Amino acid sequence: MAKPTVAIVFGGRSTEHGVSCVTAGGVLGAIDRDRWDVVAIGITREGRWTLASTEPGDWRIVDGAMPDVPRSHAVVLPPFEAGSREWRVVEDGTMRSLGEIDVVFPLLHGPWGEDGTVQGALELVDARYVGSGVLASAAGMDKQFMKTIFADAGLPVTPDVVVTPVHGVAAQRERIEALGLPVFVKPARAGSSMGISKVSSWDALEAAVADAQKHDPKVLIEAAVVGREIETAVLATPGGLLTSPPGEIITGGDHDFYDFDAKYLDEAAVTLLCPTSLEPAVAATVADYAKRAFRAIGAESLARVDVFVTDAGGVVVNEINTMPGFTTTSMYPRMAAAAGISYRELIETLLTVALERPVGLR
Repeated sequence: MAKPTVAIVFGGRSTEHGVSCVTAGGVLGAIDRDRWDVVAIGITREGRWTLASTEPGDWRIVDGAMPDVPRSHAVVLPPFEAGSREWRVVEDGTMRSLGEIDVVFPLLHGPWGEDGTVQGALELVDARYVGSGVLASAAGMDKQFMKTIFADAGLPVTPDVVVTPVHGVAAQRERIEALGLPVFVKPARAGSSMGISKVSSWDALEAAVADAQKHDPKVLIEAAVVGREIETAVLATPGGLLTSPPGEIITGGDHDFYDFDAKYLDEAAVTLLCPTSLEPAVAATVADYAKRAFRAIGAESLARVDVFVTDAGGVVVNEINTMPGFTTTSMYPRMAAAAGISYRELIETLLTVALERPVGLR
């Protein structure tokens, strides 16, 4: 029997382009080529869909530099109509068939990919894909609406103030200062800890907001929670939702928190404890909140849910990531491994479930 074909889609227009490329390299290196035919589709920073290399080594960090999808490759076109699985390539003015693609693995982070836009494009042609659908992806990307959904589901969240170009810092100064110091300033629709600042003096607030707005005009200013940062990997399987043991990230060196450099450029300064030590009742609450958060936004396939655990044992939901970092050293696969699921098995599960997912409204 012919092997099913999976398209690994990565890169994209967001500031997380390089992170997405590294994630793709990890998956390309681990996917079972005896089980799957693999096509790599890289989206350039300008939004051009191209036929890309399937060699994992082409998508690694070199001397601290993130990889980029080059512009010079053949352009890839999705199916022309719903129900067709045939993708095409246009090169030197000539169109040819890329063959039928059975399932898409969109390894995109940030806007124009993780936020429901690419998911919508795939839904238009009834393409099966790994990950959450349009609404869950959009809600999971926008921290303002994510927290609104969580609060409505009865999950505790951190207090925050939203700053936009229309409703800026000056107009909301009183509400912001009521949060108390320190606060975290975050782009509302970005990930990989890009543009996040910890503000311990109100004099630094304006600069922190300006830095966050380089990534997103909408910014969240959140009250800091004194406690431990705990993460849980959630995986949807035919038998139901699985959660990993709770993981805890310990940062050292010059990192005041788990920022971009700590995640991708200074792994020696980061320690993941999984399972980490929690009271059994607290660990049960963390797992319960992770599943409730997953269901609250209607997530599918996979997600990483991050919470704070206070000294008193309280649990506060921080966020959900519907397409977490997926390299071999990323926290999601490492937590899955602690649950007994290897990196290759994880990829196999995600693709197998996606291949059986119904198309159209569900």
